[in-house]
Amino acid sequence: MKHFLIAVDLQKDFVDGALGTAEVMEMIPRAAEKIAAFDGEIFVTLDTHGEDYLSTAEGRKLPVPHCIRGTEGWTLDKRIAAALEGREAVYVEKNTFGSTRLPELIREAAGGEDFDMVIFGLCTDICVVSNALLLKATFPEVPLTADASCSAGVTPELHRAALMTMKSCQIDIVGE
Repeated sequence: MKHFLIAVDLQKDFVDGALGTAEVMEMIPRAAEKIAAFDGEIFVTLDTHGEDYLSTAEGRKLPVPHCIRGTEGWTLDKRIAAALEGREAVYVEKNTFGSTRLPELIREAAGGEDFDMVIFGLCTDICVVSNALLLKATFPEVPLTADASCSAGVTPELHRAALMTMKSCQIDIVGE
């Protein structure tokens, strides 16, 4: 059986940049440790926007430029990058909350073998839940676990609400 780890948007702008929070700063060491200890294939999503971000639908509703390709805020947090150093990972740029390409890449990596998935990252209530639901819809019979201890939401309340949503959709939750 193959094991896949999906690390969602662990980028500088979400950690200590434009949209960073204290909860994220506390969680990042656990996320880095999880990546470093994982025995399996790793997928890393990267929230990726262009200079025109403020003119996009997302930018009009969240007028905080972030994760602009090529900026320091777009790069992975240094602790996450260090945990990935020397590891093979598939990097998936996405310009919105969920990546429709991610399930395709996971299907290719599985190569017809059984697999399971663990997902975590930022923000629980936006990109983590979006990608988790896409994965669950694509692979309804495949075990999918969300690690709450390696995730953080925009607020603690929204983090908990997203975990409840995932649990309601039969995604296993650990680390609560």
